[in-house]
Amino acid sequence: MFTNKRWLSVIAAVLMSGTAFAAEVPASFDAKNCKAEYPKASLMNEEQGTVSMSFLVKPDGSVADSKVDKSSGFKNLDKAAIKALSACKFKPGTKDGAPAETWTKVDYAWKLD
Repeated sequence: MFTNKRWLSVIAAVLMSGTAFAAEVPASFDAKNCKAEYPKASLMNEEQGTVSMSFLVKPDGSVADSKVDKSSGFKNLDKAAIKALSACKFKPGTKDGAPAETWTKVDYAWKLD
């Protein structure tokens, strides 16, 4: 009976240590090199706001999927941000130190000067 408890402890330690290596680092991108063009109708209507989005980035840095998490309050601004940032090249995220498909969150602020 005592021997079984020792093996259970060893198995539990191995299982728990395996999860410690499952570190995930989300993808990222350089906002300076990836800008969206202000929609003309939004400029005319003086629309401003921040859209919060999520992007599923492939190991090669391209975008596989995207979604709006929180609207700027204006559909034209939301659509323009998703379209422009989906075309950007991201730095891929990693899982266990290797490039992997990961979700990342991006806030894009539309401001009139």
